[in-house]
Amino acid sequence: MVYDVIIVGAGSMGMAAGYYLAKAGKSVLMLDAFDPPHEDGSHHGDTRIIRYAYGEGASYVPFVKRAGELWQELESLTDENLFLQTGVVNIGEPTCDFIQNVKTSAALYELALEYYTSVEAMKKWPGLTLPANLVACFEPTAGILRVEACIRAYKKLALETGARLQTNEKVVGIQTGEIVQVQTGSQVYEAKHLIVTAGAWATELLETLDISLPVTPTRKTFAWFEADEQLYSDLIFPAYCFEFADSSYYGFPSIDGAGLKLGRHDGGEEINPNVPLRPFDDMDSVDLQNFIEQFMPQHGPLKYGKTCKYSMTPDEDFIIDFLPTHQNIVIAAGFSGHGFKFSSAVGEVLAELTLNGECKQDLTRFQLSRFNIF
Repeated sequence: MVYDVIIVGAGSMGMAAGYYLAKAGKSVLMLDAFDPPHEDGSHHGDTRIIRYAYGEGASYVPFVKRAGELWQELESLTDENLFLQTGVVNIGEPTCDFIQNVKTSAALYELALEYYTSVEAMKKWPGLTLPANLVACFEPTAGILRVEACIRAYKKLALETGARLQTNEKVVGIQTGEIVQVQTGSQVYEAKHLIVTAGAWATELLETLDISLPVTPTRKTFAWFEADEQLYSDLIFPAYCFEFADSSYYGFPSIDGAGLKLGRHDGGEEINPNVPLRPFDDMDSVDLQNFIEQFMPQHGPLKYGKTCKYSMTPDEDFIIDFLPTHQNIVIAAGFSGHGFKFSSAVGEVLAELTLNGECKQDLTRFQLSRFNIF
């Protein structure tokens, strides 16, 4: 059988794309080396932040607004609780680029944004301790996505709409042509179009086409701390991002009594995605302990930590583009630790590109041409 579309990597982006393509009446095969949702990609750990006043630049705002609309639609279609409107507070020095971009994004797109001095922020959220040089920009309509639930919801819709999912079947090679051949460990599949949403494995997969994708798989860590629910419950405390000149952190309130969740966004160590990640250890906990003791000192002891994979581009912007030499292959990769919130809209975009050769979103920022690799 020749499929209309094969999707390599059925995580957050791939599963969403599979649904939108099947909904459009296309025959779709989704291939995954594991069984999504799983802990071997970039989408585990229960929660991700969704924020609209985007600190990475105002050009992201239309894209993330569309993602928010699609998450609401997904909730409605599946009758699942996928989004928690906790608000998101962005904290940093008032002159830093991230805070300036948050304010610019909110102004340009008329997004709700509240501005607090450190004293005002500590009064609003007594669980915080902030030095006088920091300010807080609070986005009340933002919040938290339940990651695995989001993927399961798209999986359910994709399969109900007619997409096929092959799990635990790793792709080892691609043959290009008018009909693309996708080789797994057990057989060859054929399709008119190919979408690659393989996360940390995108780089090695495209190397089979002699394409050197500038995406670096990176080991990251995050942890949960015991929390006073009267200070840090999701009914009281928001999700948060702290941006400093030399580091950035993010985290979540205590949801369902799970405890405060904290991770560091920058840094990390380059990895081979085929080698099991070194488990979270005492060395990983030191930096997170230092941060939380300084800014949320009323936390309790460390409960446990986990590891995950980021797929980093040099500029930390995404890659969403056709391969210039193969116009029936679309690549979505390098989401650099801030992509999950977009995955509903990325799935829609990948479907549009495959069906129409173009999409409604402006993808200029995400084009491969910026790397001069072709």
